[in-house]
Amino acid sequence: MTTLVLDGGLATQLERLGADLRDELWSARLLLEEPELIRRVHADFFAAGADVATTASYQASLPGFARRGLDAAEAARLLRLSVELAGQARDEAGRGLVAASVGPYGAYLANGAEYTGDYDLDEDGLYAWHLPRWEILTEAGADLLACETIPSYPEARALARLLRSTPEVKAWVSFSCRDGERLNDGTPIRRAAALFMGNPQVVAVGANCTAPRHLPGLISCLSGGLPVVVYPNSGETWDAAGRRWLGLADPVEFGVAAVEWQRAGASLIGGCCRTTPEHIGQIRARLT
Repeated sequence: MTTLVLDGGLATQLERLGADLRDELWSARLLLEEPELIRRVHADFFAAGADVATTASYQASLPGFARRGLDAAEAARLLRLSVELAGQARDEAGRGLVAASVGPYGAYLANGAEYTGDYDLDEDGLYAWHLPRWEILTEAGADLLACETIPSYPEARALARLLRSTPEVKAWVSFSCRDGERLNDGTPIRRAAALFMGNPQVVAVGANCTAPRHLPGLISCLSGGLPVVVYPNSGETWDAAGRRWLGLADPVEFGVAAVEWQRAGASLIGGCCRTTPEHIGQIRARLT
C-alpha cells in the first residue's frame, strides 16, 4: 500500500515565522489577521514533501468566532477561507490533497480538554456543537475531512453520526491517546475505531497529538482493520536540569522513527505539535 505523507505542525511553523498565537483561536486567529502566512506554511510543507495539507480550521468554530464578536456569515467565510488557502498552496505545488481539519470540542474550550476528554457535553450535545462547522467544511471543496485529536468515545460517536448524515464525504479519524492502548478518556482505541469499521467513507483511523513512544502499541491495536494514520507530536520532554528539550525533536530521528511506524502498519504518516517542514522532509526521504 502506498504511504501518504501528511504535513506537520501548522501552528509550530507559523510561530517559527513570527506569528503570535497566544490566543484562544490559536492558528485560526491568522485567518482573520494574516491569511497569506497560512498559505505560505502550507506551501512550505508541500515543498518539504507532504502529500496532504491540513487546514487551519482545527481551532476554528462558529462559537469560537462568535466569542470574538464575528457573526455567523463571517465565521463561515473564514472556515471556507481555511480550505481555499490550503487549496492555493496545493495548486501551486501541482499535487496533493486538502484535508479540512475538524478539531475536537476541547480545542474550542481552550482549557486542555482535548488531552483529557473531560467535557461538559454528552454525545447529543457534541453532535449539535460540531454540526454547523461540519456542514460548512463538507461543502467548502476539501478532498476529505481530518477528524483529529479526538479524546473521547462520546465525541467519536458524534462524529460517526455526522459521517452517516453526509454519505458523500470522505474522512480520516484520529484520536489523542494517553498510552499505547487507550484514548485520553480511557476508552480502548479498538472500541473507538470499531465505530468506523465497515464505513467506506472512512479512509483511515489512528492517532495524533500523541507521544511517539505510544505509536507501536496503538498501531498494533488497529492492525487488521482500516488503514492506519499516525501523526504524533515531536515527543519532546523538558529537561529542567539541562534546560533543554529531549526526545524526537531532531528531524532525522523523527524520520527514522517514521520508518518503524510504516513497518508496523501505518500508511498515512506525518507530524503534529512541534514538528516542522524539516521533520516532514525526513519522513519523505526515508519512506520513498
